[in-house]
Amino acid sequence: MLNILTRGVRRFQSVTPEQGWRPEADVVWIDLLRPTREEELAVEAALNLDLPTLAEMQEIEPSSRLYQENGATFMTATLLANSTGPSPETTPVTFVLSAGRLVTLRYAELRAFSVFAERAPESGVESGSAALLGLWDAVLQRLADVLEAVGAQVEAASAGIFQRPDGGDFRPLLTALAQAQSMTSLARTSLVSLARVISYGGLAHEIASDRECQTHLGSLQVDDQSLTEHASYLGGHISFLLDAALGLINIEQNGIIKFFSVVAVVFLPPTLVASIYGMNFKVMPELNWAWGYPMAIVLMVLSAVLPVLWFKQRGWL
Repeated sequence: MLNILTRGVRRFQSVTPEQGWRPEADVVWIDLLRPTREEELAVEAALNLDLPTLAEMQEIEPSSRLYQENGATFMTATLLANSTGPSPETTPVTFVLSAGRLVTLRYAELRAFSVFAERAPESGVESGSAALLGLWDAVLQRLADVLEAVGAQVEAASAGIFQRPDGGDFRPLLTALAQAQSMTSLARTSLVSLARVISYGGLAHEIASDRECQTHLGSLQVDDQSLTEHASYLGGHISFLLDAALGLINIEQNGIIKFFSVVAVVFLPPTLVASIYGMNFKVMPELNWAWGYPMAIVLMVLSAVLPVLWFKQRGWL
C-alpha cells in the first residue's frame, strides 16, 4: 500500500502508481505499508532511491541500518507493534530523507503513524525533515503511553502480591508480571534502537542545516533517554516483584511442609504406645489391670501434647 501526505491535507491518501508516476511538489511524506514490488519500484524510480529489502531491514549491523546514499539518509529502527493486541512484537521501520521528502517503509500497522498523519496539518508540517521529527515524537509518545500502562499493571500486581489473602492463587499475578516484563523489554528495545536512529538523523543535511530541527532533535534525544531509564526501572521493579512472589511461595510451601512434619511427629509417640499395647503377649500386666486402658490413653495424650509444647518453646510453631 502506497500512501502520501501533502501539505494541508488531514490524512493519508492512497495512491496506485502507474508508469512514470511522480509525486506532486507538495508531497512531504510517502509511506509504504507492506508494499508490492511494483510500488517499491515506482518510488525508487521517482525519487532515485534504492530502498532496502525486508531482509536488509532486519540486519543488526549499523552499516546496514544507518547510511547515506545518493544524497539520501537511510535510517532503520526496530519499533514496537501491536502493543494492545494479544501478541506484541517488534518490527523494522526504515525512514528515508530524500530531496526534502520523508519516505517510510514498514510491514506492520503502527498506531503512531496514523495518529501523526491526522495531526500533521495542524502542527504545520511543511517539509520531510519536520515530518520525520514529528513522527519520531509521535513514536516516543506512543512508547510513553505503553510504559505508563505497564507501570499501572505492575503497581496492581505489587498490591496483589503484598496484600494477598492467605491461600490466594499466585498464578494470575505471575502471569501479569510476565506479560509486563515482556512488554517492557520490547519497549526498551524500541527505545534503544530509536536512540541510535535519532542520533544519526543529525547527520542528514535537511536537519543539520536547520537550527529549529536541531533543537527538536535534541529534545527527542532527551525524551528517549528518559523513557529508556524509566523502562530499565520498570524492568528492575518487575524482577524484584517476581523474586518476592517466588519467595512468598517458598515460605508458604515451607509452612505446609512444617505443618505436616509436626503432625507426623505429634502422632508418632501415640502410635508407639498403641503399638506396644496392641501386641498379643500373654504376660502383659496392664491387660489385667483395671486402670490399664485409661493409663494407655493418658500416655498417648501426653506423648502428643509434650512435643507440641516443646516445639512452641523452641519457636518452631
